[in-house]
Amino acid sequence: QVQLVESGGGLVQAGGSLRLSCAASGRTFSSYAMGWFRQAPGKEREFVAAIIGTAGNTYYADSVKGRFTISRDNAKNTVYLKMNSLQPEDSAVYYCAAGWVVATTPAYDYWGQGTQVTVSS
Repeated sequence: QVQLVESGGGLVQAGGSLRLSCAASGRTFSSYAMGWFRQAPGKEREFVAAIIGTAGNTYYADSVKGRFTISRDNAKNTVYLKMNSLQPEDSAVYYCAAGWVVATTPAYDYWGQGTQVTVSS
C-alpha cells in the first residue's frame, strides 16, 4: 500500500511558476513509476507527465512539453512537478499517481487527493 500526499498548489498569475510535490509512503518508492495528471471542471482527467523508477526516463503531454519538468528524489520518497510559463488553461486539480508500469493513461494503482492550481490571466 502506498499513500501519496500532494502539496504546492495555489494561485499564480499567467507566466508564473509553481512546483508541486508528492510525498509517498512505503519502502519501495524507487520501484514505482510516478505520474502527474490533472482534471479541470467538466473535463476528463488528463495525463501531464510521468517518470519511471530507476532510469529516470520522463514522458510529457504535448501541451506541457518544454514548460513542465517532472523529477524524483528516491531518497526522500518524493516526486516533483516544476511548472513554468503557466497559462489559465493549466488551471486544474493536479493528482499524483504511482504504479508498477509507467502509463499516459490513468492506469495507476495509487492516487493522491489532489492539489488545486489556479492560473489567473
